[in-house]
Amino acid sequence: MVQKQVPVTESLSYKNYDYGKVYGACCENVIGVVGIPVGVAGPLLMNSKEYYVPMATTEGCLVASTNRGFNATLSGGGIFSRVSSDAMTRGPVVRFPSAMRSVEAKEWLEMPEHFHKIKKDFDSTSRFGRLMSLQATPAGKFLFIRFVAKTGDAMGMNMVSKACELALQSLKKDFGDMEVLSVSGNYCTDKKPSGINWVQGRGKSVIAEAIIPGKTVKTVLKTTVPAIVELNIAKNLVGSAMAGSVGGFNAHASNMVTAIFIATGQ
Repeated sequence: MVQKQVPVTESLSYKNYDYGKVYGACCENVIGVVGIPVGVAGPLLMNSKEYYVPMATTEGCLVASTNRGFNATLSGGGIFSRVSSDAMTRGPVVRFPSAMRSVEAKEWLEMPEHFHKIKKDFDSTSRFGRLMSLQATPAGKFLFIRFVAKTGDAMGMNMVSKACELALQSLKKDFGDMEVLSVSGNYCTDKKPSGINWVQGRGKSVIAEAIIPGKTVKTVLKTTVPAIVELNIAKNLVGSAMAGSVGGFNAHASNMVTAIFIATGQ
């Protein structure tokens, strides 16, 4: 028996949308739009300024729990934060005829005059991308080069990738026997958990601080300070260690970040 296939467009909205914002910019093969409920959490008192945070989600209680957290921090003077590091990375992998040649390239890149030569080409591709350092690590004939750059207010992945391509072309002028296998050799590491990101960081690293009075813990969070401390040790520290978690020693963050990204764009 052949079942009739229902075209996806029958249940997809496509009217009353400015497609000029999409074409040639951020999506391909566009056939419509999807409506997602947007809630707002706030006020969030951050560095002595109030913000209202839009969150697009279909997960029940997510906006409410975020809002309750914001409310709990208000009584202690809000949240204070600083960007402690700005270092987006891209780690291409290249190949040489021999392992010795790979090490030669590593040593060449570590010389200050050669680094500045690569930096000049790297920086020329953008008004905001600036190469801060690079880390070259050989693995046999392969050489993984982790470029570390500032990217202004942007996340900057495409910015850094473009700059890396030109930097590799520049490097190839001095190492004609080098073969570029991939602009990303997973040494970045992008969109995957890794030890190098956990230790060295990637992108914007942020330090945030908030003081929540014990009274607020009881009235707003409906628990006690000793109970939270005990749970944090058991769950976030011991439990995460038992699971072999990499950089995930938190109770819950990803869904809130995702909801904000969907509401505000990448």
